[in-house]
Amino acid sequence: MKLTIVGCAGSFAGPDSPASSYLLQAQHEGRTWNLVLDLGNGALGSLQRFIDPLAIDAIVLSHLHPDHCADLSGLHVVLRYHPVHPQTVTVPVWGPVGTDLRVARAAGVTDEEATQPALLKPEFDFRELADLTSFTVGPFTVTAHRVNHPVEAFGLRVEADGKVLAYTGDTDSTPALTPLLTGADLALADSAFCDETDDAEGIHLSGRRAAEAAVTAGGVRRLMLTHIPAWHDREVCRNQAAAVWPGDVELAEPFASYDV
Repeated sequence: MKLTIVGCAGSFAGPDSPASSYLLQAQHEGRTWNLVLDLGNGALGSLQRFIDPLAIDAIVLSHLHPDHCADLSGLHVVLRYHPVHPQTVTVPVWGPVGTDLRVARAAGVTDEEATQPALLKPEFDFRELADLTSFTVGPFTVTAHRVNHPVEAFGLRVEADGKVLAYTGDTDSTPALTPLLTGADLALADSAFCDETDDAEGIHLSGRRAAEAAVTAGGVRRLMLTHIPAWHDREVCRNQAAAVWPGDVELAEPFASYDV
């Protein structure tokens, strides 16, 4: 399984990276399957560095804040109006309750139009995430874990090729992180907060709290911090995690690819 960091800026697009988006790829049935986790502000542009948007097999949205889902409206334009594609492409989109209305309203329709079930079809096939439920996309098995954020939000555990990527999405500390992270080959963890400056509860992890969650879960092989806002020093986040994590603390690098 290959992970590409399409965007990793926290809360808003930064000067060096779009907001949250991650491309997972694996081989299955003689071809490469493309699974996109989140598609935040600016991510659709950089995604085209790596794949044709028409080649997306499925999208999973951890939650409905714009830094994780805003570029769905741009993708809808691509899927509906691309001038040379010979047939309609339907992309399954998993997300929290209300994902269809959220995406429709972001596309600029009226509230009345947004209630029409077929408004964004056939380009998108919306499906709801639920806590501790799993589904498959080609070689990928995805399990959603409800996490601790001001809106309905999920961490995503993705398994393929005998490997596990655990993506926390946006969350503060919660017992739900233990089953999400346990035994993960790579934990991709929210680190938007710094211990010294951010004291709001129930929103984000810090580097220290991300490392504590991974240690508590047990069996995590790699810890990678992501979703760090442009106003924070990434090395401060890394150092806070390194005080707890026994191995190397990695930072998600925009446009980099990793073997999981």
